Amino acid sequence: MAPHTPLLDQIKLPADLRKLDEGQLRQVSDELRAEMISAVSVTGGHLGAGLGVVELTVALHYVFDTPRDVVIWDVGHQAYPHKILTGRRDRIRTLRQGGGLSGFTRRSESEYDPFGAAHAATSISAALGFAVARDKRGDDSHVVAVIGDGSISAGMAYEAMNNAAETTKRLIVILNDNDMSIAPPVGGMSSYLGRLASSKTYRRIRKTAKSVAEHLPAPIHDVAKKAEEYARTMVTGGTFFEELGFHYLGPFDGHDVDMLRLILTNAKDFTDRPVLIHAVTKKGKGYAPAENAADKYHGVSKFDVITGQQAKGASAPSYTKVFAQSLVREAEKDDKIVAITAAMPSGTGLDLFGSKFPDRTFDVGIAEQHAVTFAAGLAADGMKPFAAIYSTFLQRGYDQVVHDVAIQKLPVRFAMDRAGLVGADGATHAGSFDVGYLGALPGFIVMAAADGNELSRMVATAAAIDDCPSAFRYPRGDAEGPMLADSATPLEIGKGRILREGTSVALLNFGSRMSEANKAADKLAAMGLSTTLADARFAKPLDEDLIRRLAREHEVLLTIEEGAMGGFGAFVLQFMAKDGLLDRGVKIRTLTLPDIFQDHDKPEAMYAEAGLDADAIANAALLALGRGVNEARA
Repeated sequence: MAPHTPLLDQIKLPADLRKLDEGQLRQVSDELRAEMISAVSVTGGHLGAGLGVVELTVALHYVFDTPRDVVIWDVGHQAYPHKILTGRRDRIRTLRQGGGLSGFTRRSESEYDPFGAAHAATSISAALGFAVARDKRGDDSHVVAVIGDGSISAGMAYEAMNNAAETTKRLIVILNDNDMSIAPPVGGMSSYLGRLASSKTYRRIRKTAKSVAEHLPAPIHDVAKKAEEYARTMVTGGTFFEELGFHYLGPFDGHDVDMLRLILTNAKDFTDRPVLIHAVTKKGKGYAPAENAADKYHGVSKFDVITGQQAKGASAPSYTKVFAQSLVREAEKDDKIVAITAAMPSGTGLDLFGSKFPDRTFDVGIAEQHAVTFAAGLAADGMKPFAAIYSTFLQRGYDQVVHDVAIQKLPVRFAMDRAGLVGADGATHAGSFDVGYLGALPGFIVMAAADGNELSRMVATAAAIDDCPSAFRYPRGDAEGPMLADSATPLEIGKGRILREGTSVALLNFGSRMSEANKAADKLAAMGLSTTLADARFAKPLDEDLIRRLAREHEVLLTIEEGAMGGFGAFVLQFMAKDGLLDRGVKIRTLTLPDIFQDHDKPEAMYAEAGLDADAIANAALLALGRGVNEARA
């Protein structure tokens, strides 16, 4: 049997895909899956989600006239096949690399990315915006939102769907379901029913039956209406979506590209109200190591395509693991401690806590707003909740942090993982703003860990705080330093520490840049500049006595933080201005993340760009003394 002629090589843009025969789409899907596996094995990234939507991606770009027709992906983890088909195949092996393709959809990258994504549950709201704009223009283009079963658990998705039926009659939402236990079996009968339910014949018969029923006496009409709805949705599972005003179609086999092509084609003809298509897929589909992995290879490092073996990282424990182990230690001493995650049990380390205390671990799904207020309710009734939420995701629950936690002075403890820069995940996942947005709240205690031992102590500190909210931040990656004998000892609230004494330059570090600050101190010492290195530990309350001492005893004072402007350095400046310390001649400089959204890159390159590596810290001190280099570091 002669081998197939490669088809993917013929596809530069979706218009090329649409030139192919329908019978060739399965081959395209197979080649696309292989290309994605090959690319991610080189770059690392989100593999499983993309493998699960290969056929859906092919069908979407075959049926719809993209980019005139708009397709909006939720989160963006699954958009790698989409990128390959939309003119970016030649750059796909730059994925998540410095200067390369983003790991998510991005408006500036391609006209086929009409809306940027990276956080969950935004696609339907954005698509509705596009649909209304289209309606106002009066054109006939289509708008499609693709959302996963995890994302659709978030309240924002339902807010959008609730609004959609009242706002537009032409919107297509595709539910990519790879884990919903309520999904009916996917097989021949459900496929047949799906084709039938989306066909013009079925819709015409249904419309006729409804018109007849409307002329029946009211009681009979109501019974007939309910019978018609539930007879169909008992099989298809769509009662809920129908009540929201959508036509529900499905469930369908999301890996049957011919079926998907037919359903999507039929869905284009719906003009009386929005449509929701329920496609059942398998995360990691078509690559055995991913299909068999517990997380379906959600996020991977570089790997061997044949064996699936991922490249090993460093052996040091991660900050995430240090947090989890420390929380287990505290929970063993106090049965009031409970842990909350918003669909990130392994990402936050709470899977370790959950294996030890399953009845005290709560995964609320992608619902940060609920997670925060749920924690507030627990705290209000005497429990000791730890809400482990990435810094960037906690932004989604900020109103609840203000109103439900801070104003009520409830002792909710926020463990903020991924604080600061996050390398390949880029600006959308960087934890840049938490110090500012939490430090602005009265009565909030805000800490940052300089190393693993300090993080362990901050977990103990938070467990002991029972009269106000608190938060501690820590970065992605391996924990610095060894665990010491005092690792379970709570810190004195609002007190920092001095790690090395000097007389000329003072480096006041807050958080994860401590190692680089120490290297900077070594560089300055080698130049004859005696340098003090201090660990602030707290952004709120500040160690005012420590700041006074550093300001009075040194010619230059640098604050260092892995956060945006308006955070720790701003708090220090405000205190110094109020205390009159700025009137006494000390030269103060605040080193923060730059006032830009930094693109993804290797962490060391991002820190250099941010001016937060050892060379940049030392140079900032030299500049303050009139000895540094403005354009190139010494």
